[in-house]
Amino acid sequence: MGLVGGEENKNATENGVSGSEFPLGSKTKYKRMESEVVDTEEDIPLTKENRNARKYVFACAIFASLNSVLLGYDVGVMSGAILFIQEDLKITDVQQELLVGILSIISLLGSLAGGKTSDAIGRKWTIAFASFVFQTGALIMALAPSFEVLMIGRLFAGVGIGFGVMIAPVYIAEISPAIARGSLTSFPEIFVNLGILLGYISNYAFSGLPVHISWRVMLGVGIIPSVFLAFALFVIPESPRWLVMQNRIEEAKIVLTKTNESESDVEERLAEIQLAAGMANAEKYEAKTIWSEILNPNPAVRRMLITGCGIQCFQQITGIDATVYYSPTIFKNAGIKGNTQLLAATVVVGFTKTVFILVAIFLIDRVGRKPLLYVSTIGMTTCLFGLSLALALPGNGKLGIGLAILTVCGNVAFFSVGIGPICWVLSSEVFPLKLRAQASALGAVGSRVSSGVITMSFLSVSRAITVAGTFFIFSVISALSVAFVHTCVPETKGKSLEEIEMLFQDEGEWQSGEVEMGDAERLVQKA
Repeated sequence: MGLVGGEENKNATENGVSGSEFPLGSKTKYKRMESEVVDTEEDIPLTKENRNARKYVFACAIFASLNSVLLGYDVGVMSGAILFIQEDLKITDVQQELLVGILSIISLLGSLAGGKTSDAIGRKWTIAFASFVFQTGALIMALAPSFEVLMIGRLFAGVGIGFGVMIAPVYIAEISPAIARGSLTSFPEIFVNLGILLGYISNYAFSGLPVHISWRVMLGVGIIPSVFLAFALFVIPESPRWLVMQNRIEEAKIVLTKTNESESDVEERLAEIQLAAGMANAEKYEAKTIWSEILNPNPAVRRMLITGCGIQCFQQITGIDATVYYSPTIFKNAGIKGNTQLLAATVVVGFTKTVFILVAIFLIDRVGRKPLLYVSTIGMTTCLFGLSLALALPGNGKLGIGLAILTVCGNVAFFSVGIGPICWVLSSEVFPLKLRAQASALGAVGSRVSSGVITMSFLSVSRAITVAGTFFIFSVISALSVAFVHTCVPETKGKSLEEIEMLFQDEGEWQSGEVEMGDAERLVQKA
């Protein structure tokens, strides 16, 4: 029996609640399990030790998220570099789709291997390995003399990204206190957006270079973050949960002492982790046993998989990567002429995406996950439908161009304020410790495959049904994501990882959604 068995649930409940709730408005409350949390962050006296612990966890989250800059930069820079690669290497539209989309598909290899690798060598060194593999790919791409060599570099980069997107949220979730876990776990998404913006800026800055040099410089600049990541490895500790699984209790306690604000918190968290890890250590973390529980799940694990993997897929099949990778194509279809003007428009998109991810970080542990998901998915549906109308306008003109830029920026803004970061927060929260690495890897695989299918088919589908028709389909899928959030996503704000596991034991708790929809409406009214 896995960690979701009755005895473990009973013990987890007896441990009490270590997180806290932030009510949205004076009357709003979330009722979860048998107890209700009423403490707020303001109730905790801000001592020197508190400040030091928070600063340390904050720094660890930033350093652990540096891999995400590499992913974001690659996404952003390729959207512009492909224009010059196409001109320099004379590649076809099919080769262009393959070059763009293969990174997402091949990254599933890294995601699948990431769970077992992180259990074997630790979360910290899996982050390091992901960076090394990605940088190898980036160097090969920058020096590639032909399309074939460029694809080899793309394969390396894809594997590195697969490791990176899986492990960073898991590491941050395991090192963060419950009260700030939502904000900190969404750091990787912040850095993805920052990387995308830097990629767009790089495209615009180097677009004036000769064609055969410009795209190489654009891709080569992505190697720079590795310098900072090498430094980060001397700063960040190993995950305390992984240390407990290795029976390195004293080392885990040292890490918890740095990341928690009092000795009582350290002892409480250590006891919870040891309880959760007990079954895993007893079974030596046999991969066959773990995958057996995932592939033949009991009802509680099945609900976890639907929530964690489902939100990952919806994040991608609503077309965000097509919007980001092919934004120059979208704006060209709307009527913008010239590479420089196209790339300048993408910088506006990147800036919007980055600003709104910061808004999400501010709100995610105050408002909660589910209200933001409602606002995000409903807003994206509206903007995607609006974009399809803008691209369908006869003759385009200034109205079509303005509406296209507005709706693209609106789409990435709503994505960044909700489903973008919250997807990774939920996928790192909902699984029990024993299954967390492998189940998170499975969710990342779903995300990458969905992204690859979208990006590798976008140009072909657009030729068949027009770009406007393609984005109408995305708007329909986005509407379905609203129903998924309402039906399958529970609120996890302020719960410890062990307590979240309890939510999935009760199907009524798992599917509840009326209170959170009300909060979403109040959030819109306050905006």
